[in-house]
Amino acid sequence: PRSDGFTVAMETVTAWAWGPLSLLTFLALLRRHPARYVLQLSVSLGQLYGDVLYFATEAGAGWAHADPHPLYFWGYFVGLNGVWLLVPGLLLADACRQLARAQRALDQPRAKGR
Repeated sequence: PRSDGFTVAMETVTAWAWGPLSLLTFLALLRRHPARYVLQLSVSLGQLYGDVLYFATEAGAGWAHADPHPLYFWGYFVGLNGVWLLVPGLLLADACRQLARAQRALDQPRAKGR
């Protein structure tokens, strides 16, 4: 069987980059490392990007690789893959809030005598 080059490339990036970076992000969150939200932002953005490309590529191909049965298409293809839009989207928003809060704290004028 012929491999889809896009899928192979995306799965390679997922296995070699997003997988290890996800583990590193998890450890950074557990240890409250200062870079934890930068890592969370990076991994979430990468995951969102990959999933958007996956859906866009499939839509561009006329949904040729998706089973047209409504239960499969909406339940499996859209529903289960949609989780990979929802979760990283929420984590991306959280990272942005945390980083903005940290920047606001740094931007506060310092009191005299410190």
